[in-house]
Amino acid sequence: MKTQRRSTAFLSSVAMAAALMLPGAGQAQIKTTEEAAASAFPPEAFSPYANRSIPIQPLWGETHLHTSLSLDAGAFGNILGPDDAWAFAKGEQVISSTGLPVKLSRPLDWMVLTDHTDLMGFAPDLQAGKPGVLADPKGREWYEGYTKGGEAAGKSAFDLITNFSQGTLPELLLESYSPGADAFAFVWEKIVQAAEDANEPGEFTAFIGFEWTSVPKGFNLHRNVMLRDGPTRALQVVPPVTQPPYGDTDPNYLYEWLEMYQEKTGGRAVAFAHNGNLSNGWMFPTEDTYHGGTVDEDYVQKRAKWEPHYEVTQIKGDGEAHPFLSPDDEFADYENWDVGNLDLTEVKTEEMLGGEYAREALKRGLALEAKLGTNPYKFGLGGATDSHTSLATGEEENFFGKSTSVEPSATRIEHPFIASDLGRIEGYQLVASGYTAVWAEENTRSAIFDAFKRRETYATTGPRIGLRFFGGWDFNDDDLKSRSPALIGYNKGVPMGGDLRPREGDGAPSFLLFALRDPIGANLDRMQVVKGWMDAEGELHEKVYDVAWSDDREVDANGKLPAVGNTVDLETASWTNTIGTAELATVWTDPDFDASERAFYYVRVLEIPTPRWVVYDKLRFGIELPEEAQLIHQERAYSSPIWYTPSEE
Repeated sequence: MKTQRRSTAFLSSVAMAAALMLPGAGQAQIKTTEEAAASAFPPEAFSPYANRSIPIQPLWGETHLHTSLSLDAGAFGNILGPDDAWAFAKGEQVISSTGLPVKLSRPLDWMVLTDHTDLMGFAPDLQAGKPGVLADPKGREWYEGYTKGGEAAGKSAFDLITNFSQGTLPELLLESYSPGADAFAFVWEKIVQAAEDANEPGEFTAFIGFEWTSVPKGFNLHRNVMLRDGPTRALQVVPPVTQPPYGDTDPNYLYEWLEMYQEKTGGRAVAFAHNGNLSNGWMFPTEDTYHGGTVDEDYVQKRAKWEPHYEVTQIKGDGEAHPFLSPDDEFADYENWDVGNLDLTEVKTEEMLGGEYAREALKRGLALEAKLGTNPYKFGLGGATDSHTSLATGEEENFFGKSTSVEPSATRIEHPFIASDLGRIEGYQLVASGYTAVWAEENTRSAIFDAFKRRETYATTGPRIGLRFFGGWDFNDDDLKSRSPALIGYNKGVPMGGDLRPREGDGAPSFLLFALRDPIGANLDRMQVVKGWMDAEGELHEKVYDVAWSDDREVDANGKLPAVGNTVDLETASWTNTIGTAELATVWTDPDFDASERAFYYVRVLEIPTPRWVVYDKLRFGIELPEEAQLIHQERAYSSPIWYTPSEE
């Protein structure tokens, strides 16, 4: 019927036009000229969105989630599989592994499910007490811990993680659950099919993915892998593992697999690292790699090709900055985990920190580019949960923990998440972070994947803050008058993740910034630009600029902006939006620009203070919190950087 109505309308229009052009009583014949035709239609469409293909809204998603199929998640007691995880991400209510009803405040737009590849198939067999698992003494020990549940399951799972990271897994179990084994192949097929079943182009995007869990001697070198493709290509391969003799912990091994995947299938894949803060300095090397390699031209080219993205904030600590590395940044101490490596078998030292945090890596990338011609640390930023509960809960009041052993309960903060003779990570130190926002033209695998490749993404620690960031050479205050900043931003500059166009004239770069609060979240405190650069002597520098803020505050004589204030009520786990602002916008020009210096710029947006999840637990369960537990913080968003390279290069 719609087609018929359109046809009728079209024919009526044609008939009317023909009638008007026929000579008749009192009507002269109309003669058309080129000039008249040209003036009849404006050179641009009336609708500013017509003939444009730019992203108009951020798509919110999760890049790092584990189900009961992951060896550690299953050992912790997670019984929710991929179908449950996909349903939950889409906004459906599910029952957690501990029997609690749970639902997101708002559905996600997309997700990458990243179960561990090593020992694929082991976790379901452990939970079922299969004879092959119980035949090994360690397998029986882990099964007994699992069946006890709670803290006992947590200790058992941590022992499994320790044996995994130290390379001491039983040979029998390795052989039974590695590539070549039926259990491994069947689980990979299940993962691929579950993602395909969940994928709804235009509504919700489900990516096929996995976690390649390199953790030699407890040093976190993990990478998550996201495929652009569907099952036709994904099932031509099996994912790589790290445990010898079936795999390797060297990232070069992963790069070789990614190259093989693309050549064999014609598909596309990317990898992204996470938790450099648990690598004890090995995540972002500048000279030698952990596996005895050298940071040379081959290394920087491969890393730049395969890792265009970095998971900067998640449940195991925020990885943007550290006070030791950024002593002049008053907000660099957000949710830092700096005790040791992943299994706390080696204590952290200050010398290690430089190879662990994103801001320092971005700076080091400038130096490596000058030396070797390629920047290996030219990555976009995103956030994730790394939850092992199958539940992508990144909001403080809805935080379901890292594992089933620490899902909501009156006792979940009482036992540590990780403990050894060298240190402890307490249960109350778990972080609710985070999510990734993607600026993509449509909600499909191809569009979102391509946004990752061009680094047009940003991270938040949980709230869905809207953030636009464009860089160019002639943005001005008049550009702030539009309520469609993207139309101006893409036209006059480049978006987050891009490279500034060649310099025009003698001026400094200018940046167009917009931030909008989460509609159900806290007001905004301030918007900052973080700049890193390399001077003529090769020294690396950084500076944080407050560029827009709320409440008519004034910068003091030392250039410091006063704190926004605090409205948190710890007795009710609430706050009021009586301070801060709903949106911030500005055009900022770099006052310290030197055209001869390589540089990068990214935006950090801070909310007003809000309660951490432990405060909600105190209210719900009536528990007493340790004095050292952090009770409030300022949640935030981090844009992907924009880079500047001197034009002579």
